[in-house]
Amino acid sequence: MASVAVVANQIDINYAEIAAKKSKNAEVLKFAETMKRDHSGVIEQAVALTKKLGVTPKDNDVSKGLLADAAKTRKTLNGKSGKEFDKAYIDNEVAYHKAVIDAVENLLIPETDNAELKKLLQNVLPALKAHLGHAEMVQKNYK
Repeated sequence: MASVAVVANQIDINYAEIAAKKSKNAEVLKFAETMKRDHSGVIEQAVALTKKLGVTPKDNDVSKGLLADAAKTRKTLNGKSGKEFDKAYIDNEVAYHKAVIDAVENLLIPETDNAELKKLLQNVLPALKAHLGHAEMVQKNYK
């Protein structure tokens, strides 16, 4: 499950890096910077925990599926520009955060046996929900 946590956060960092290169909108750029900062912090915590526990995150069907979907999304985002890009990026961020919150609440936390990893996942949920709220606020500008 640690692999899924790391992969999910890295995917959103990758999306934010695309936004940093392609967007000219200050609100979108600020959101993307927040995603890079916050998700990098979660990866650092997850990596520190796996080192402490002496485990190596291994790819699994869930993490592989996330990576495959992310490749398609990156291709779509890279094919857009201007306001069309901004809308696609923010729409994706709303959908992605909804999916990640659902996965954390209904898959990762229930399936995780390790108390420390479970606590990390539980601690990350409020930030994910805040990201979703922020993305939904930005999204209102693109309706």
